[in-house]
Amino acid sequence: MKAARILMMTSKTYHDAITKLNTLQSNAATILATRQSGNTKNKMNILEMKEWVRRIGYSISDIDKLNIIHITGTKGKGSTAAFTSSILNEYKDSIGKIGLYTSPHLKSVRERIRINGIPISEEKFTKYFFEVWDKLENTSSSLADFPHMTSGAKPAYFKYLTLLSFHIFLKESCNSCVYEVGVGGEFDSTNVVENPVTCGVSLLGIDHTFMLGNTIEEIAWNKSGIFKKGAPAYTVSNQPTNGLKVLRERAIERETNLVEISPFKQLKEVKLGIDGKFQISNASLAVTLASQFLYTKNISTIDPITDDSSIIPEKIVNGLINTKWEGRCQTLKKGNLTWYLDGAHTKDSIVAASGWFKDITENSKCKNILLFNQQTRDAKALINDVHKVLYPNVTFDEVIFTTNVTWSNSGYSADLVSINTSKDEVESLHVQKALKEEWHSFDKNANISVIHDIESSCKYIESISKAQNVNIFVTGSLHLIGGLLTVFDGK
Repeated sequence: MKAARILMMTSKTYHDAITKLNTLQSNAATILATRQSGNTKNKMNILEMKEWVRRIGYSISDIDKLNIIHITGTKGKGSTAAFTSSILNEYKDSIGKIGLYTSPHLKSVRERIRINGIPISEEKFTKYFFEVWDKLENTSSSLADFPHMTSGAKPAYFKYLTLLSFHIFLKESCNSCVYEVGVGGEFDSTNVVENPVTCGVSLLGIDHTFMLGNTIEEIAWNKSGIFKKGAPAYTVSNQPTNGLKVLRERAIERETNLVEISPFKQLKEVKLGIDGKFQISNASLAVTLASQFLYTKNISTIDPITDDSSIIPEKIVNGLINTKWEGRCQTLKKGNLTWYLDGAHTKDSIVAASGWFKDITENSKCKNILLFNQQTRDAKALINDVHKVLYPNVTFDEVIFTTNVTWSNSGYSADLVSINTSKDEVESLHVQKALKEEWHSFDKNANISVIHDIESSCKYIESISKAQNVNIFVTGSLHLIGGLLTVFDGK
């Protein structure tokens, strides 16, 4: 019997883990219903998350041992988290292991959970995944307090991965962790952290996909929900005025100090690991968060760096230079094709991404191609923003609207399976056809194509780009960027 149990455990594969994980995704109908119902369920999110933590054998005080830097925002929170983690990695001899939890992933779900900048291995992901899965299978909650959390019940996709990250980082003895908030802040599953070392808020903006609020004040209220008593809080200085006012008020309410960080002039001369002029603001916030951590944990005697009065140490600068963050202002050269990749799904991020492409290609004589998809946000508004930023200085000879489906014959890559969009809409190319009409309304000259999947889009671009140099701007969904990188890998 014991031998059979061991065989059963060792026979579980990474593919098995991903298959089970994908069953936890919310389908399109469920997401739509949640949006229409408003925020009422969110009020239970933190209580439920604490119960999930208990179910897998931990207390919230255990999570606080991870010494978390907590980061939220609408635009730039992922880049800020990556910069912060990379800076800390320069000090790993003093800190020990450094965890990084971000979302979404590009090619592999393992990218969301990194130690010292490296995604967790397939072997360890599988091992820890089933440890959490089995604990949830064999525990239960009070049905009076948590009626939906029956014996064997599992949290939804993102919550499960958040739980898994806590488990992995604790089992791997991480001494510092950088956590990027998933959605919002106040009710986000990462916000079970009660005693972070420090908190950061990147640029705020409106994102109507989730029921976070329709005004910048509501957005700011939600994001500032990560502020905790006694944990120094920082934000970028170029916040919308009304949003900044709310952040300040919430900092007082939460009994913490909020400091606004202007872009450091010293960083204008630094080749950051993530391209784009706007990244200087995110890098500056990361410098402050990392230096606050180093000071709090007695790793550095230098006061937290909050302005240009301090010279940024070489090790911190090296951390910024060495930051690697695929899919964000990333340039890939493949023969005569130069691919410019930046996942951008809000007005602010699409404007920044388009500005980055404009800065690089404005004087180029190459043919320009746009490859775009955004399946869940207001895609028409986003392509209008692309056009407004680029035209008339940069025009596109070809515009291609595709889906996030990876392969022409076999559909999504396993790590990129998505059931949170309508399968019928994807297959009928409903969104893409509407985008074609929208683009045609303000650009009569571009050749506009609608293509079913990413692999076919790549083949089409290659077929029309022979014997000439071409710039391809790929933006919109991060899932599109991830699928494209997967196609490049050929797996």
